[in-house]
Amino acid sequence: MARRPVYEETLVRADLDDLWRHTQEPDRHQRWDLRFTWIEYLPRADADAPQEFRYAVRLAPGVTVDGTGATVGDRHGAGGSRTSALVFGSDHPLSLIRSGSGYWRYVPTPDGIRFLTGYDYRPRWGTAGRLADALFRPVMGWGTAWSFDRLRLWLENGTPPETSLRRALLDVAGRLVAVGAAWMFAPWPVAALVTVAAFLAPPLPTTPAARRCRRRPPDRRSATPPAALPALRNRLPAPAPRRRPTPALRNRRPAHQDQTPLTPHRSTR
Repeated sequence: MARRPVYEETLVRADLDDLWRHTQEPDRHQRWDLRFTWIEYLPRADADAPQEFRYAVRLAPGVTVDGTGATVGDRHGAGGSRTSALVFGSDHPLSLIRSGSGYWRYVPTPDGIRFLTGYDYRPRWGTAGRLADALFRPVMGWGTAWSFDRLRLWLENGTPPETSLRRALLDVAGRLVAVGAAWMFAPWPVAALVTVAAFLAPPLPTTPAARRCRRRPPDRRSATPPAALPALRNRLPAPAPRRRPTPALRNRRPAHQDQTPLTPHRSTR
């Protein structure tokens, strides 16, 4: 069965430069993106070359899966739009993802900035990997959407990603307590209704939610990778020795990154 690329989209009412910096600077990116524990940019000998990077995800205490990637950005698209293309891969034996590629697109509209991503990857482990990916891919999509909404809350409301995570955990805990109490003390029809309500009820507006994101591309252009991506697929860097990132590398900006200071933005929504 053919793999369906992951697609997620949100509308962010914020300054385009702020959104660009929050998604392009590693120290900011790793704070809101649930898919990464840390990201670092690697030194470059040529300022015009793609920006190579390393990333890692902590699966459990003492268990970290890492990988490498490369990215290029275009800040001068039609109508003020911007794109960022990337390739990534991992040789870690615990990584289901062998290699992949994707893009971010920033599209200004009168209502805000359409911030969208599309990406796909090849799983490892043969048939077992393809079966595992049937469960893993929806989880990746959910994690991407949830992270996009956490980023939106950061830019629009000034809510730090760490605060958003705490609110989300409290939200889940509250639902579990309500369900548990219902099954312990209420008749089973009432407990069943409480369970359904706990599952379907939307979270508070200040709590991130994947359901607020668009999960399918609205048009052909949104689902079309940028022209830079095919050439970039041949630039995946070789795996680097596994080590913790240094602050100097982790916070390095790519050449296509705006160097102006970050200006906080609050939405009136």
